[in-house]
Amino acid sequence: MTFTNQPCRPSRRIAGLCHTLYARAAGLATTALMALMALAAGPAAAATDAFPSKPIRVVVGFAPGGGADIVARQLGAQLSKQMGQSVVVENRPGATGTIAASNVAQSPADGYSMMLASQSTMVIAPSMYAKLPFDPLRDFIPVTQVVSMPLVMVVNPSVPATTVKEVAELVRAGKLTSYASSGPGGPQHIAGELFNTMSGIKLTHVPYKGESAALTDVIAGNVPVMFANVPVAAPFIKSGKLKAIAVSSLARAPSLPQVPTVAEAGLKDFEVLTWYGLFLPASTPRPIAARISDEVAQALKEPGLRAKFAEQGLNILGTNPEQFGKFMTGEVPKWAAVVKASNIRPE
Repeated sequence: MTFTNQPCRPSRRIAGLCHTLYARAAGLATTALMALMALAAGPAAAATDAFPSKPIRVVVGFAPGGGADIVARQLGAQLSKQMGQSVVVENRPGATGTIAASNVAQSPADGYSMMLASQSTMVIAPSMYAKLPFDPLRDFIPVTQVVSMPLVMVVNPSVPATTVKEVAELVRAGKLTSYASSGPGGPQHIAGELFNTMSGIKLTHVPYKGESAALTDVIAGNVPVMFANVPVAAPFIKSGKLKAIAVSSLARAPSLPQVPTVAEAGLKDFEVLTWYGLFLPASTPRPIAARISDEVAQALKEPGLRAKFAEQGLNILGTNPEQFGKFMTGEVPKWAAVVKASNIRPE
């Protein structure tokens, strides 16, 4: 038998057979790869398609009756109608909402545990506490910023003041000495300290475990002054149990059009707003986060809910995860400077 170094030249028939076999093998390989990818994605895709298949828990870091609680319950009721599952609000008050945040950060990342939080927990607390058991930017997905609202400075009706200037004069005269808030680091606390700084006065901070408890003491005359969320304070203002002095936004609140802004009263650029947003544990599948964001956007278009929020002085936002994430990234350093300048600390 003789061997040559000439290259093999198969017949056309053999070459065609080789081509057919190769094509079939490639097709089988592609099919197998697609099957493997489907198997890998199957559980996540199935979980997303089936979501929600059980009640959803919305954790609020403040006591019942406060602004966050009101928004969570009204939004939750509409989401329950849309999604066909119960939305249960769970209050875990304390430590500027960080107890609630720690609980949700450590919960299963399946979309069934989320948090309705404000800037006090997710923006202020990181600058106020030396150490937290969670990182607001690393341990959560910002799902949607739901609403924002101004605060309103209120006083007990017995306080002989109707303007910001008159309140400051009473403080300087030693006739007003303290102000209430829902707790350290909350928007009410921030607004009170900013008012102190910009007015050159010193009202002593009296923190409570929740806005409802703080307002109760202002109504009773135990503490004379407070910055309160408009939705919570408005009914008491209308009933005459509280006297409104000024709102903390740059524009007047539609629900309290007769009440001037603090900036109008002479403290230029004074602005403190409360906002509430939904957050999920960081490893929650992105399609589930997107689904919840879409459901909230739909809920915020519902006329009944919009009317309730407007009546309470809430500005409807409904941002998507990307927009809310960018907002969060900018807010943390902005308010860190305010916390440092006002020497705000946990009490």
